[in-house]
Amino acid sequence: MTTAVAAPFRFFSLQVVRTRRLGPSLVRVTFGGEDLHAFRSDGRDQSLSLFLPHPGQREPAVPYELGDGWWQAWRELPDGVRAVMRSYTLRSLRCDPGEIDIDFVMHTPAGPASRWAARAGAGDRVVLLGPAVADNRAIRFRPPADTDLTLIWGDETAVPAVSAILESLPAGAPARVWLEVRDAGDIQDLATEADAEITWLVQGADAGGAEGSPMALDALRTAQLPPAERPYAWIAGESGRVRQLRRHLVGERGIDRRHVTFVGYWRQGLSEEQLRETE
Repeated sequence: MTTAVAAPFRFFSLQVVRTRRLGPSLVRVTFGGEDLHAFRSDGRDQSLSLFLPHPGQREPAVPYELGDGWWQAWRELPDGVRAVMRSYTLRSLRCDPGEIDIDFVMHTPAGPASRWAARAGAGDRVVLLGPAVADNRAIRFRPPADTDLTLIWGDETAVPAVSAILESLPAGAPARVWLEVRDAGDIQDLATEADAEITWLVQGADAGGAEGSPMALDALRTAQLPPAERPYAWIAGESGRVRQLRRHLVGERGIDRRHVTFVGYWRQGLSEEQLRETE
């Protein structure tokens, strides 16, 4: 198949190896395939484009054989045929055997990706557009070398990225982390060698994910942070909340805006297709 799309990225044809429930809102799907010999990533918040089949389809319809013309051809496919595309974060990569993990949030009401993950089984086929070069532009977490404090906030959609980021931090590096989830059952034990203080914020089932929820902002405003001359912040999740927290970090905490990485993974009330149309 044609693999050169937009170097350093290429298409990978994969299949489900197994699934595992991590909590009430999270399912981990492990993928494998011969193509993974060419998959490269430095981890952290590595983002991917995952293409899923519609119910009744054996595999997702993605015309990757057209090379650089795949995007337009994919857009022109009928709605019920065109593969569902969603953006996800790589949770982990293993080389022996070649496997990758992607964690899915079980949204309510469920969207097409949540429904797919809930019923996924071994052998189910997907297509992934991912990195063929380890250090690529789809990795956003890039603290300056002289960072002396790392601040991290993420909602449940950012838990996989935060988990991988924490695993990448140097031993003893000071870090303060806030993770916001819907259910206490979604709290995980996160591995890190950093000097990381991790705070889990539990919204509750009726929170609704509304933009402007005070929980995250209150937690950061009241936090007593250790002294730091060169802090770096990474915040990701619902777009409205991310903007709110960035304003706090820059305007109230005085962090250099160039040292705040902010990523809107989703927007309240919009599907990924609708969000893409607004960009």
